[in-house]
Parts: sequence; structure tokens; C-alpha cells
Amino acid sequence: MISIDDVERAARTIAGRVHRTPLLRSATLSQQLRADVHFKAELFQRTGAFKVRGALNRLAELTDEERARGVITISAGNHAQAVAWAAREAGLDALVVSWKTADTLKMAATRGYGATVDQEAGDPTTAFDRLAELHEETGRTLVHPFNDLAVIAGQGTVGLEVLEDGPAPDVVLVPVGGGGLVSGIATAVKARRPGARVIAVEPELSTALHDGLKAGESVPVMPRSAADALNAPFAGERCVQICTELEVESVLVDEEALAEAFRWIYVRMKLACELGAAATTAALLSGAVRVEPGQTVVAVVSGGNVAPKQAAAILAT
Repeated sequence: MISIDDVERAARTIAGRVHRTPLLRSATLSQQLRADVHFKAELFQRTGAFKVRGALNRLAELTDEERARGVITISAGNHAQAVAWAAREAGLDALVVSWKTADTLKMAATRGYGATVDQEAGDPTTAFDRLAELHEETGRTLVHPFNDLAVIAGQGTVGLEVLEDGPAPDVVLVPVGGGGLVSGIATAVKARRPGARVIAVEPELSTALHDGLKAGESVPVMPRSAADALNAPFAGERCVQICTELEVESVLVDEEALAEAFRWIYVRMKLACELGAAATTAALLSGAVRVEPGQTVVAVVSGGNVAPKQAAAILAT
């Protein structure tokens, strides 16, 4: 589907336009797990999440004709902001399809970057129907949030940085919604560290990739997690294929574990991440993922676009 060459090409394409986010070691968790634990802090990325990597790489492929027609995408927030920002930087017109219950602050930021936002749909599933309708009606080029090879390759640059900026990882944990980030990271990591474990972490109430891997194909789900950034109604067909071929593992964490990890990473690491970005920490703290003593472990903290009210409510419990 894609190779390490595609990810390396994406890295060259987006170089100088994204932040090289830090790899932060946790002495506390390293001691607790008897391993060497690091956090890849993508919450410090432009627009507050990893998504801008894939958006920039996809927009770089557009022809002049496609640029003139503008782009369209679908998102509850992080990918919406990324496409809006990347389109503004490229001088393109962007239309974002979302839904009525999407995070207000994320939608405001998306509009602030210059995109038009359509929130006619009532939920993620019907929003994809709305996307199909507007895509055909407007003739814009689709920038899919996860089922697009250029987007996946762009997200894979997170994995390249992990490989280049720290000790060689034995285990890499990745939060998962539709599967684009873990597919890209697995492509990079497995090419250079074939024996490394790449683990997709999802909420028990949002199991798009988990169910897709079990079925061997993309299947619809009804996501209900409080971690809205991970609430994809299905995993990308290409993501399911890539993760199957690369033997990506899949684990689930419950809502209580997510909240506990959110509090832990805020207090111990001083990282104000979003709830979904704490999924990898939840997998380690809850024992959903067990690592061997002495192993090097990297947990991706995928974004920091958390609503203050949600953060305050979780921290107060």
C-alpha cells in the first residue's frame, strides 16, 4: 500500500512546515514498568495535533485544476483544523463537513483558519452521507482524514521522528480513531525495526479498527466514547489492510482508564493533552499492554485540543 520510501518522501515534503515534536522520557513510568518509557508529544504540533502532517502531504499532490476547485474533508475537529490551516497556507479554499455535536472550540478554530464549516449532519455516520453529497455537488478534491495513502504517509513521519530522535523502540503505542496514524507509524517503524510491536489503542466505546481487524475489512461501528477525537464510525479500508499486513496489535481501554490516564499525564508529565491522546498512557497504566523489563516504549500523545470544561471536569474527579 505504502512503503518507507513514501513516508520519507512525505517527510521531505513537509519539512520546515511542521514542528519536530519532542520525545519526553518519564522517569516515573519507566521505574514503575521497569522499562524505558517515552512520550511523543504531538500535542505541541501545529494546530495542536499530528493531523497537519498528513494534510500538508496530501495538498502537496494537488494538480493546478484540483487547487482551483478547492478541497473538502470531514472531521470533528483535529483533521478539520489541520486541513483548514494547510489550505490557508497553500492559498486554497476549504470546506469542512462536521456534525451538530462537534466540539465548539475546534469548529471555531477551523473557521478561524479560513475554512467553511457545514454542520447539517446530526452525528458522525450521517456526516459521511453529507460529505458524499457535498463532494459530488461541489466537485472539490476530497482530503480523507484517514483512508488516503498520502495522508497516511504524512502521519507516518511521526514514526520516523521516533526512530531518529531516541533509542530504538521495542514497543510503540498509538491512539486510534480511523487508523491513519497507526498505519503510517507502523509502516515507518516496521521497515526499520521489524521486530518492534506497534499497538493500536482504542476506547471500548469506539472500536472501528479493532472490529475491522477482526472482520478482515472495514465495518461500521457506533462510536460513543468521551474521547471524541477517536470516534470514527469506521476504520479506513486501507488502514485495515496495512495494519493486518504489518501485524499491528489492537487493545481496548475503558472510559475510566482514559480519565485516569488523562489525570496522570497532566500531573506527572505536565502535558495538557486531549482525552483520546491519553489512550496510550491508559493502556500502560491499566495493564492492557504489558512490556518486558528493559524494553524501550514510546507512547504517542496525539493531540492537545481539549475543551477546558471537559479537562476541568476530568481533573476534578
